[in-house]
Amino acid sequence: MFGFSDLISLIISAFIILPVVTFLREAGYFVISGLFGVKNPRLTIGSGPRIYKKWMFDIRKHYHLYSWFSFDELKNKSKLAYIAIYAGPILINLSLALALNALLANGYLQDYKTFFDRFIFYAFYFVLFDIVPMFTVNGKPNNGMIIYEMIRYGKRTDYNNEPFIPSTTEVEEQYQADMEEIKELEREKRLKEQEFIDEIEELERVKDEELKK
Repeated sequence: MFGFSDLISLIISAFIILPVVTFLREAGYFVISGLFGVKNPRLTIGSGPRIYKKWMFDIRKHYHLYSWFSFDELKNKSKLAYIAIYAGPILINLSLALALNALLANGYLQDYKTFFDRFIFYAFYFVLFDIVPMFTVNGKPNNGMIIYEMIRYGKRTDYNNEPFIPSTTEVEEQYQADMEEIKELEREKRLKEQEFIDEIEELERVKDEELKK
């Protein structure tokens, strides 16, 4: 039976463990691409309005489940560089999951076993869907397919109509456009609210004048 303790576990999994595992996955791109050299790298955490931006990190207001890595250009265009970058998310989650699993198997972290069991589950979940070559519902290849195609045929498949990893410059331009649109909508909303208030005040003024007569 699903009880209160299960609800707490679900909340912790959804709002803490899963976002952290997602962030670590994107950090895999970030770390490996840094070794091979990229132009304008950025690790964005969350979505929506920006809270803080410093160096390569962009922190947004709505953090849940949404983190992504972007860059403008890879300096090292070798096959090894592409394979390593797309293997990064797999390696970081796999390494962490195996390390935590080994610690639990040897009697460590037992006070937090439930928490780390779920952490390991989600880490392996991402590894599974990253490492098995497939095309996703939007027609884009996953990391496993990108690596497979590069190793077997020596060709890139990390782009369709849009890049698999977005351009930081394009992401920033889109963000600024979105924020400007939101500001315009907020201005229109405030204008309509003020017009409504003015109409109410005008009706009250007319009513007061009629009562005075």
